[in-house]
Amino acid sequence: MKVSKTYPLKLNVNGEWKKAEVTPRETLLHVMRERLSHTEVKEGCGKGDCGACAVLLDGKPVNACLTLALQADGQRVVTLKGIGTPDKPHPLQESFIKKGAIQCGFCSAGMIVTAKGLLDKNPKPSREEIGKAISGNLCRCTGYKKIIEAIEEAALKLRRTKNDRR
Repeated sequence: MKVSKTYPLKLNVNGEWKKAEVTPRETLLHVMRERLSHTEVKEGCGKGDCGACAVLLDGKPVNACLTLALQADGQRVVTLKGIGTPDKPHPLQESFIKKGAIQCGFCSAGMIVTAKGLLDKNPKPSREEIGKAISGNLCRCTGYKKIIEAIEEAALKLRRTKNDRR
């Protein structure tokens, strides 16, 4: 068996710089879960169809299963754990819980990460824009209605918070 050459990888994961040695064929998903112990990045289909592995790569939602780790070298990666904490949850996390948008929880991390990417770019999205943004994230439990409502509620709360700071 031929051993592939490894290359240094440096990522800013949730505000902390991390390093790893990776092969050219390793995905960001594999490195995040197996090398850097970020198991909040879920492994679903492994083909980019479900969105469970979504992370923000320099602010843009991407499927970590389709992204080669070396493509992310030197960039910022944000996972669900980088969005909020149990002590200080993000409004998206609060709204997902309040609206019952979390059932089995498998899609939740990718859904919330994707929604965060949308709201950072567009703080006042329409229902159609929300639907389009999460179209790459599959949920087998909620039927999306509660998820869309949770994202709308979080967007409103974030806008109010921003206006209160002015």
